[in-house]
Amino acid sequence: MKKVKYLFLISWMLVCFSAFPQSKGRETAFYEDHYKNLQVGFSKTTSIVFPYAIKSIDKGSADVLVQKAKTVENILLIKAAKQYFFQTNLTVITSDGKLYVFVLNYNEDCPDLNIKADNASGASRDVIFSLENENQKRIEQCASLALSKRKKATGLKKSKYQISIEVNGIFIQQDILYLRVVFENKSKINYDIDQFRFFIRDRKKSKRTASQEIELQPLYTTSASSVIPYQSLIMKVYALEKFTIPESKYLTLEMIEKNGGRQVEVDIDNNNLTDKVFPITEFNIDSFKL
Repeated sequence: MKKVKYLFLISWMLVCFSAFPQSKGRETAFYEDHYKNLQVGFSKTTSIVFPYAIKSIDKGSADVLVQKAKTVENILLIKAAKQYFFQTNLTVITSDGKLYVFVLNYNEDCPDLNIKADNASGASRDVIFSLENENQKRIEQCASLALSKRKKATGLKKSKYQISIEVNGIFIQQDILYLRVVFENKSKINYDIDQFRFFIRDRKKSKRTASQEIELQPLYTTSASSVIPYQSLIMKVYALEKFTIPESKYLTLEMIEKNGGRQVEVDIDNNNLTDKVFPITEFNIDSFKL
């Protein structure tokens, strides 16, 4: 009887040990099928390039060092803080509303030195941002719509030195304003833009009163071009956080030429801003695709 019990115990232990690696193998296969498996080294840095700016980073272990590349919003740098760390994970959310999940393993040879996140097989699903952190892809879609629509604003134009700035469309979607600006160069010399800025400024006051300026930073621009070719025009849309203009102030669009003296400004008061704005939802944003 004791011999039978002993053989039964041995058989049961063999079954358990044989089942364990199979379970582990299935778990590893699951990760490889669903998430990008990255090999990270201690003496080398791995770079991940995302299609949009990085908004959130979470690493599963302090054994891994992670940071955004300096002066760049869409490149993530990763390396091991200690050698032979246990497998861990990395989660990244980007401004286009996507969630990426990576499984990190230690490998001193570090074969993955530079990868593109859009080729990763990580989890990808829609992410809902708060209104204070509007979805970047949504802003780009709305800006493209504002660029193409026929609805126009009039009377918001200033010309000087054969260079003109015209705000010919003002649109809104949720808490984002979209200003469509036309730049025209009627001269025979290219206009190289050094600065193009938005200011909320005080109206003229007595010399004793200090004047105040508040600069508004665009969230997105449809074109990064900084040249207005001679005898031509270009059009851009600038996305800004929603704002209104007090009666004692006005909005100024200021353009300064690089290595030149042709500076042009156009002013907009609150009546022009509120009377000429069009809701961008009228254009059926949900059916629009980039």
